[in-house]
Amino acid sequence: MKQTRLVKILTAGVLCAAALGVALAQETTTTTVDPVTGTTTTATTSTAGTITTYTPDSDYIMFRTAPDAAPVRYYYTKDTTIVDPEGHIVTWSAIRPDMPATVYYTNVGDRIVVRKIVLAQPTTIYKKEETTTTTTKP
Repeated sequence: MKQTRLVKILTAGVLCAAALGVALAQETTTTTVDPVTGTTTTATTSTAGTITTYTPDSDYIMFRTAPDAAPVRYYYTKDTTIVDPEGHIVTWSAIRPDMPATVYYTNVGDRIVVRKIVLAQPTTIYKKEETTTTTTKP
């Protein structure tokens, strides 16, 4: 009797943890309209996925939330920040295709505008060093 109760409690705990994980993985957008002023407020949402395309001279990235989903256009502004997993700000040159990331965005009209991109992997910095060795005979 006590083992059955313990199993039920543990199962309920695992199910709650799984539901919380799914809820945190992709949030829904909350848009509210003030009935008095008529202003629209959109909450920032986030989703995890993969950056599929980034072209430096454009104003958007293509982002895929699931391997079988079609990529979606996410627009960025000069205020969009990119951070590595440790929270350090990195430059746009760190963005590469097929890079996993979490995107924080808001819906502005029919556009998805990115506020912050958190890269899932640390950026790799390649430093080219050239060494010259000279030998002399005495």
